[in-house]
Amino acid sequence: MAKKFLYFIAFCIVAALVGRIGWEMFKGDLAAFALVPDTEFVEQEALADNAYEDPALWYSRPGIGVTDPARWQPAYAQVANEGETTAGRAPAQRPNDVTASDLPDFAVFFIHPTSYLERANWNAPIGSEEAERVARLYVRGMASPFNAASEIWAPRYRQATMGAFLTDAPEGQQAIDAAYADVLEAYRYFLSSLDEDTPIALVGHSQGSLHLVRLLREEVSGSEIAPRVIAAYAVGWPISIKHDLLALGMPACATANQAGCVLSWSSFAEPADPSDVMETYAKSTGFDGTLRGDSKILCTNPLTGTIGAEAAMEANLGTLVPNTDISDGELVPGAVPARCDERGLLLIGDPPEMGPYVLPGNNYHVYDIPLFWANTQADIARRALAWQAAR
Repeated sequence: MAKKFLYFIAFCIVAALVGRIGWEMFKGDLAAFALVPDTEFVEQEALADNAYEDPALWYSRPGIGVTDPARWQPAYAQVANEGETTAGRAPAQRPNDVTASDLPDFAVFFIHPTSYLERANWNAPIGSEEAERVARLYVRGMASPFNAASEIWAPRYRQATMGAFLTDAPEGQQAIDAAYADVLEAYRYFLSSLDEDTPIALVGHSQGSLHLVRLLREEVSGSEIAPRVIAAYAVGWPISIKHDLLALGMPACATANQAGCVLSWSSFAEPADPSDVMETYAKSTGFDGTLRGDSKILCTNPLTGTIGAEAAMEANLGTLVPNTDISDGELVPGAVPARCDERGLLLIGDPPEMGPYVLPGNNYHVYDIPLFWANTQADIARRALAWQAAR
């Protein structure tokens, strides 16, 4: 599953390069041609001991200050004449009168999604200008809902290139493993920098969620860290309830006020065509060693904080709608509804206007978190309070 789940992203990129007709005829070959490296995999040199002590290896961490992308906060849109909206001056506030003083101190570890698309390397070199520019935008849009945290940490890591997810060649998995090795080192340094009783939230999207799920399985489950986890947000990566969840060592979040649990969703507007994603998912092997098949995917409804629920757009506290170049954005309440379907996909009704990065099949993968920015902000606040109350 890891090798092809990002298929639709490649679809979008390659379709723009070669045209829809040619893509429909030869989409598999074209994706590989455009994105899969044709070079040998080069084993990544191990990072130096305590490499992540260097602030330069973090997009976000304590001490960065006003340039920290995770500390950016959007404004709510204000209603203007004739139903138009303009950006308000007030920053977004946590709903339900929750203030920062109500919350316990907690730290967030955020793993950004794939931003490296080149074929020159199987893993992005540290310092790849375009990949890091896009990664900072991802941190800004996806880690910022967790701004109530006393600390947010988001590492730079030698991510696997997009093409690593589009091939069955062993180099693809080697690249993913190499990326995870960096994430693991960053995670261990993150933990070492905290007081031993500080609660944590673990957050990822897409490739970041793939690495997060592995962290849960191999590092968190059954460890002394597990009781400190407020929640794990593994967004934009399918988790089989039947074949995967048990191995993660914590349950799915069944209620909005539950702590120590996992949330995950993958967003599609309607009519949705997730056929390629579902086909790849069905052929993949679960963490229990058996095929995932047609097993249901974990679907948390971010508007309710529960499993498999349905909520009208009025429950949406604010969608982060980006401007044209994604350099800024504003929160628009009531933009989309959300309901989990029988497969475990999150359906958001008619396609909202979010910009040029909607993927074929009405796949809103890139916008999984921005679509529910304010509700995610409220969600982590509730779960932090629940974690505190339980102790």
